[in-house]
Amino acid sequence: MKQIFFIFSVTLLLTSCLTNKPSSTLHLDTKTYDFRLDSLEMFDNSRNRKIPVAFFQPKPDKRIKNQQVVIFSHGYGQNKGGDNLCYSYLTENLASKGYYVVSIQHELPTDELLPMDGNLQITRRSNWERGAENILFVLKKMKEIKPDLDYQRLTLIGHSNGADMTVLFAHKHPELAYKIISMDNRRMPLPRISKPKVYTLRSNDFPADEQVLPTIDEQIKYGIVIQQTQINHSSMDDDATTTERKIMNDFIEKYLNEK
Repeated sequence: MKQIFFIFSVTLLLTSCLTNKPSSTLHLDTKTYDFRLDSLEMFDNSRNRKIPVAFFQPKPDKRIKNQQVVIFSHGYGQNKGGDNLCYSYLTENLASKGYYVVSIQHELPTDELLPMDGNLQITRRSNWERGAENILFVLKKMKEIKPDLDYQRLTLIGHSNGADMTVLFAHKHPELAYKIISMDNRRMPLPRISKPKVYTLRSNDFPADEQVLPTIDEQIKYGIVIQQTQINHSSMDDDATTTERKIMNDFIEKYLNEK
């Protein structure tokens, strides 16, 4: 039987990641909600693996009808932990817009470090496979513990190595996602499909590997959106400036609002 263990202490991790953390209510032009952060540790018995998860969720007076879910996967953090909390500008903003955001901590201290040599599409594949399995497990568990959420319009977002995991998940389980938003995946080729809808934000300093991004003809055929930015690859987490945060939030909100 799969076990879930609640974690109550996230203060230290938040301190390291959210040094410039905005207030918990974002006052934008559209309707906003106060939100809260909850954290728990799931356990997948089939893989003997802990999966720490953070939930960024609005605190409305009334239940949000057809509340959409976003599952977020962080970039590589050298197994130090807490990286699922280091994109607060994005996860908190989405929660303030009414989304139920699930941010997975993919790395554990006991994991092997991410390979930096060889053909990275091959040497890193097992890492992405594990990430895709984490996403699938968390999604299945969420459907058990939060069955009232709207999983028909599930969006997966990932940055860097987490974007490669997200893209692989879309290859393996296209029927489970409504949209995927890749924040600068560089190794795993984007799926050439129209369902789920595929979007990607690109950095200005690192190119993707060959054939990772679709051709112009493929973009037109499948409706894939490729957006170039002037943001560095490593600045897509909470290292982003206020201006960069707004740019990424604006694009991601736009993609989420598209039918």
